[in-house]
Amino acid sequence: MKVASLLPSATEIAVALGLGDNLVGRSHECDFPPAVQRLPVCTATKLEKGLRSIEIDRRVQEIVRQGLSVYEVHAELLRSLQPDVILTQTQCAICAVTPADLEESLCAWTGAQPELVSLAPDTLDDVWGDIRRVGAATGRTMQAEQVVADLQGRLVDLQEAGRQLPRRLRVAAIEWFDPLMGAGNWIPELVEIAGGEPLLAAAGQHSPMLDWSALVDADPDVLVLMPCGYQIPQSLADIEAVSGEPRWRQLRAVAKGDIFIADGHHFFNRPGPRLVESTQILFEIFRATFHGGDIGEGWMRWRPEA
Repeated sequence: MKVASLLPSATEIAVALGLGDNLVGRSHECDFPPAVQRLPVCTATKLEKGLRSIEIDRRVQEIVRQGLSVYEVHAELLRSLQPDVILTQTQCAICAVTPADLEESLCAWTGAQPELVSLAPDTLDDVWGDIRRVGAATGRTMQAEQVVADLQGRLVDLQEAGRQLPRRLRVAAIEWFDPLMGAGNWIPELVEIAGGEPLLAAAGQHSPMLDWSALVDADPDVLVLMPCGYQIPQSLADIEAVSGEPRWRQLRAVAKGDIFIADGHHFFNRPGPRLVESTQILFEIFRATFHGGDIGEGWMRWRPEA
């Protein structure tokens, strides 16, 4: 069984199912666990490095207006790897390769075509279903059930810990700086499990565009900045896109200093096993608002003077 994964979360799912040695190719963003970085890279992005959030948005819109994909598939390399299964997604054409991006590669395939497993999660239940689908396609059905049970059990423990917080904090999770976007899909569920009350986005619905007036009216206790695809240094480099907005200073969370940056790239934006670690990050952030704390694995408190 040879598996090519063109999606970071799918790569992590495959490894959790014991398929690490079966992986023969990856996307340019698949980087966890570190051992997968030795695999051939089968995709590339058309976005230049170092762009700020508004520049990325403009570039993506330009590409889409031309009827093009944001990604390139190295079709010849992918065919040469002869995968039995290709893991991809249909959740977001901006975030990763989709089946449409693979059409040319599949049309030119010689011999038996690989099975295409396309993931499309909107909720935690969808993520569990995707783990089971990958398991079914790769002969790991029993392993998939065990992985799901283990992940769900860890979330139950985190939910119990969240209930012990002094009160439920009103939380605005931000998925993009400019234009401003809330974090939807599975993120509101993670916020609730960790002991918070999610604002401005609903579980199971795509991340919404936000007007600054809506954020000011919601006036959250806590701001968690988790831009899609951004690691913490990238968020720090672009944070003026939000902190430079005049209405920023009207927010209660800003006045209290309860502004946190989380690693969206490695955690929250990957609907796979590490959504549990993402929930742990949220719990640690919420605990830090009551008991103090400025940094942890995958998160930090942001202070303007820092």
